Order: sequence, then structure tokens, then C-alpha cells
Amino acid sequence: MREGQLVPDLTRILWRNDETAVFVLLDGAATAGLLDRLYGADGPEFVCLYRGELAPDIAEVAPYLARLEKSHAFTEWLFSGWGQHWCSYLSLPAPVELQQLRYHFRKLNRVYGPDGEPLLFRYYDPRVLRSFAPTCDAAQLAELFGPVERFLVEAADAAVCTEFSVANGELVSRDIAVS
Repeated sequence: MREGQLVPDLTRILWRNDETAVFVLLDGAATAGLLDRLYGADGPEFVCLYRGELAPDIAEVAPYLARLEKSHAFTEWLFSGWGQHWCSYLSLPAPVELQQLRYHFRKLNRVYGPDGEPLLFRYYDPRVLRSFAPTCDAAQLAELFGPVERFLVEAADAAVCTEFSVANGELVSRDIAVS
């Protein structure tokens, strides 16, 4: 990637216009120092996708949902992790309540295996989302997307951002160069 080009490219891709709200699904297990950043002075508005009081070791690896702002220190720090599988970005028409989105995404945290055993579903990991979304039927896409207009994740090649959206009940995938 060209030095210094990543931040403007990702900003342009994520915030298409002033009516776009941008959020991020963060994978605490993949992002060292995430809690320090979330709770720090420059931290964003955020919520944990797990319920209740968490033990410190669970809080460290839990998934989080955060609202992103353009030209914000947290956003720029997050962009510095591009290619490290820290998160999946999403955009939808503003205004959006963080708690409304939390409710939607909490429903996706658990899936059931063939024997009916509950399993944690790490859909917020960009590698998982990239593999899972193309396998979904229309009903599953509606459940995954809910109010979300677009998911944006790093592709296997970090010079590319993959955008997922839904049109007529079908997944639309588009690769966008970020360098």
C-alpha cells in the first residue's frame, strides 16, 4: 500500500455521504490493547456484545460494537490495524441508536451445532464474515444484515476491501482497492 493512502481510502469507502452512520464490530480476541483504547480518553461510544458483568479475561476477548467518527483518533488507530483481522465495518443510514444495533448483533452471537449444542459464532471476524456471507440464503442474509446497508471487510489481500450488500434477497459482493 502507498504510505499515507490507507486512511483517506478507507474514509472515502466507509463514509459515502453525510447521511451514513459507520460502526465497527471489534474482535477483542484479535485486537491487543483494545480495552485500553475503548476506555481511553479518545475512545468511541461502544458496547460489549456479551451480556452482564464479565470476568477480565472474558472482557479482553469479547466482541464489541463501536460508533466510528471521521478524523477521530480511535478511527485512525483502528485503520492502522488493517490487514490484522481486528474487525468488520458496517454502514447504514443515519441516525442509528447504538443499543438498537447491539440488540440486533447480540442475536447472532450463538448458533447451534448438529447435536443442538450452543456454539459461539464469531461472525464479526472479517475472515469468518467473508466466508459465511456467500453461503447464506435470503432469510439468513436478512437475519445477518438486519438494518445494516453494507458490511466492509479486509479481503485476503489487504490491498482490497470487500463490500457486502443485499439486493433482491441476494448477496452482492464487490472488491474495492484501498491502495
